[in-house]
Order: sequence, then C-alpha cells, then structure tokens
Amino acid sequence: MRCPYCGHDETQVSETRDSDEGFVRRRRRCLKCDRRFTTYERPEVAMPAVVKRDGGRAEFDPAKLRASMMLALRKRPVGTEQVDAAIDRIQEKLLADGLREVPSARLGDLTMRELKRMDKVAYVRFASVYRSFEDVDEFRQLIKDI
Repeated sequence: MRCPYCGHDETQVSETRDSDEGFVRRRRRCLKCDRRFTTYERPEVAMPAVVKRDGGRAEFDPAKLRASMMLALRKRPVGTEQVDAAIDRIQEKLLADGLREVPSARLGDLTMRELKRMDKVAYVRFASVYRSFEDVDEFRQLIKDI
C-alpha cells in the first residue's frame, strides 16, 4: 500500500478490524515518514451480465431493478427496507447460480417472485408489463392464479 502522504511503497499494518458492513479496516504506518493512515478493504463481487431478449448484453444494474420494482410498488404500502431486502435476495440468487451471464427472463422471474411475496397488486402490475399479455384472458388467468 502506498503512503498517501509521501508516496512511499512500504507500509506496515498495525491493526486490523472486521466491520459489520462487510469491509476490513486497517490502520497502517508508513515505514519512511512514520505517518499513520486508515484503509478500508471490501471484496469485489462480479455480478453476471444480463442477456436481453434481443441478444444484447448489459451490466447488471441494481438501480434499474429498484426503479422497476418501485414503479410496480407505487402507492403501495411497502417500505424501502423490504425492497432493499428483495434486491439483496435477487443478487444473492444470481451470484449463487455462478453464471457469467443470466437471461433477462431469469431476472424478471426472480423479480416477480419477490414482488408476489411483498404485494400482490405490485406483482400483477409488473407481470402485466413483463409478460406483455396479448389478451384479457391471459391477464385474467394470472389474477386467478394468485
């Protein structure tokens, strides 16, 4: 680790602590100027790329997922903590699959499953756009299944 004060390449770790937020805090001392500083280490997790229906690929973006869920949940009695927990569960499932790429259909199915657990109206709203129903009977069948 390079010293932020003098730029020297050699530092010594004097203390290491694990954080509840998932990172490691290290106190370091520069071996040249003897000044102390703190570094934070966080594991880098590579989310799979999303393969869209047209074959294009996009980086997984939790902000997009949140925006689509919030649109379905608009004016519904669901807190942001529940949405955050649902997004975390979706990300964990994607990582557990261990794939480098995931079809957008898989992401949509996971999202629908989470919305169904949180709020049935939001689930129907999301499904009506995601599944792009051709007629009213398909929509009626979805509501019956709930």
